[in-house]
Amino acid sequence: MEQVEFYFDLGSPYSYVGFYRIQQIAMQYQAKIIWKPMLLGGVFKATGNSSPMAVPAKARYSMIDLGRWSKLWHIPVQMNPYFPINTLNLMRLITAVQLYQPENFQKVLHGLFDAMFGQPKNLNDMNELVALCQSLELDIDVVQAWLADDQVKNQLKQVTEEAIERGIFGAPTWFVGDEMYWGIDHLHFMEQELAEYSSV
Repeated sequence: MEQVEFYFDLGSPYSYVGFYRIQQIAMQYQAKIIWKPMLLGGVFKATGNSSPMAVPAKARYSMIDLGRWSKLWHIPVQMNPYFPINTLNLMRLITAVQLYQPENFQKVLHGLFDAMFGQPKNLNDMNELVALCQSLELDIDVVQAWLADDQVKNQLKQVTEEAIERGIFGAPTWFVGDEMYWGIDHLHFMEQELAEYSSV
């Protein structure tokens, strides 16, 4: 089974669309997704890149662009009106679930992405985040412990550093073997490669 590594940050609307699209592709080509939650802010700082939302003209275009991909792939997306949202705690949370409750990873990741860009919530508000965790059947005391857990912090830092070392400068980014694919507009090249593998 071919493996696809998926580097993402919950604060990236393109990662949200990519989250749904890569699952469709993986199912079609019998590929396994290796989930790689990273801190996009750390990647930006290390590479000198910045969010498209920081450039007004690019931000306006990105909203149009997201709408096109949403329509093409039938993946509903809404820009979060509370954007930008500090995703540090969100990324620690999903990293912790990956480490300590892997059986719940998909459900929690789906719920967090949906709260960002499906049915947007103000996740800068701790009350909103607590309510979301409760809806995902996460114990709040456990979640608070996870957010301060050194192993969780180190894992997130390690994946972020790994991403930078591999040449990643933005999200979403995928790898099939050593071949890197950045952005949802390049997923068709990944599909071509996976199609070649599946035909061998």
